[in-house]
Amino acid sequence: MNFAELPKIELHCHLDGSLRPETIIDIAQKEGISLPSFIAGEIQKEITAPINCESLDEYLEKFAIPNLVMQSKESLRRITFELFEDAAQEKVKYMEVRFAPLLHTNKGLTIDEIVQSVIDGMREAESRYDIKGNIILSCMRTMSAERAFEVVEQGRKFLGKGVVAIDLCAAEEEGFCHTFVEPIKLARKYGYRVTIHAGETGIGKNVLEAVQLLGAERIGHGVFIKDCPEAYQIVKDQQVVLEMCPTSNVQTKAVSTFHEHPIYHFHKDGIKVTINTDNRTVSDTTMEKECTIVANEFHLSLEDYHQIYLTSVEASFADPQTKERLKGYIAGIG
Repeated sequence: MNFAELPKIELHCHLDGSLRPETIIDIAQKEGISLPSFIAGEIQKEITAPINCESLDEYLEKFAIPNLVMQSKESLRRITFELFEDAAQEKVKYMEVRFAPLLHTNKGLTIDEIVQSVIDGMREAESRYDIKGNIILSCMRTMSAERAFEVVEQGRKFLGKGVVAIDLCAAEEEGFCHTFVEPIKLARKYGYRVTIHAGETGIGKNVLEAVQLLGAERIGHGVFIKDCPEAYQIVKDQQVVLEMCPTSNVQTKAVSTFHEHPIYHFHKDGIKVTINTDNRTVSDTTMEKECTIVANEFHLSLEDYHQIYLTSVEASFADPQTKERLKGYIAGIG
């Protein structure tokens, strides 16, 4: 299969993990921000996690530099536009981009200004390229439930105007779902869809609780349901969709090698899986690369790809009209 030419859909991509190194340098120079280097190749090294990364925590350290240049309305708009532009150029037809608004208030921006700037960048890309998108607001698990309430409340006015869902992300500890039951409950009441990072670092029970306590419709990663029969069964029975990110999972040591990744076993056993980048820059990847890895490691057939693509369409938080349009891209391929 030539994945360069096939239509693709991405449901799990972090804005702050997907910056162009040249853009980081340009913004830093314009805004007087200090960087460890102003050479693109050096910045690339600073913000890219090695494949032999020690852990998720080490992987997350790579977001420090990007966050420095994501503190103005113009930089947020530009970075979002460029991410959608890069995706469109590899035939990604629809993408949901997630980010944590509270990480971008260091220089006085309000949550309203932050979210609107990201939506503006997405809309500009949609007007220029054959791609559609939506935004997912992430709440940091390292922050309090009160801060999550703040994101849910402030983001509410953007529902249906570019924002579609709420997420919990950052370092994963066992039992984190209990802390965020109330803010996620309120989010669901307001009309947010729910996707939760869980089961990325050896705690399959977190996936079970994300579904039972938070009403998660999709799970970011979910690798470790393989070690928790209850989580595995609820994901399978309730058709909770897994947003899987092979390269990232090898880097964070969720799996040791690509061949050990459970994505294909899950797929063949009736669990709904999707293929995603997680972070294009931090993981030095693209959707084409991720699809190629899965195809090479597990002899993915065109029929398999069709199924995963259509799963991605149905699992997306897009409106019905957009979903029908996305199905059309794959209908004539075979």
